[in-house]
Amino acid sequence: MSLPEILLEVPNSFGSSSMPILGVLASGSGSNLEAIATAIHNGQLQAKIAVVIYNEPDAFVKHRAEKFGIPAILVNHRDYKSRKSLDLAIIDILNQYNVHLVIMAGWMRIVTQALIDAFPERILNIHPSLLPSFKGIHAIEQALNYGVKITGCTVHLLSLEVDSGKILQQAAVPILPDDTLEDLQKRIQVQEHLIYPATIAEYLQKIS
Repeated sequence: MSLPEILLEVPNSFGSSSMPILGVLASGSGSNLEAIATAIHNGQLQAKIAVVIYNEPDAFVKHRAEKFGIPAILVNHRDYKSRKSLDLAIIDILNQYNVHLVIMAGWMRIVTQALIDAFPERILNIHPSLLPSFKGIHAIEQALNYGVKITGCTVHLLSLEVDSGKILQQAAVPILPDDTLEDLQKRIQVQEHLIYPATIAEYLQKIS
């Protein structure tokens, strides 16, 4: 799946903002953040990333955000006594930046109902399997261990149950006989970087 060749003109129903505002949550390298930011820079996605929130102090996503001039805010989960208190801090930041749609790009924390209620059907996640198969953090390893011939990635709405929200888009990736975990992960990420920006564009059009 490729990004739309024609720019998706999203009607302005997002308050005083001239375009929809995204907030990104990430814990690791942030390759999906870069794919989304690149799609915006190239005019393929009509949106603005207002803020990146990350929870690991040394996460490389901070540097990717800086590359695109996006504010990156550390919210270290170790500083909070509960998942709900962490989510409340995140909600506060997202609201400060007037975020319309929350994009999880490798966010490795289980969320609470507080975050879901704050952005109902406005939180997207990407997972490296063809859901509902292989949920959880070891999805690629599970696919290899089970010997399936096809895996892939899924963009879905976030729900309280991990990796169980409504599926918005999927891309299939064949598993080759000599695939290593690293090989397969790289090929899945290629598809992630294609379908995530495109699905965001399509979803923004739907909710506008």
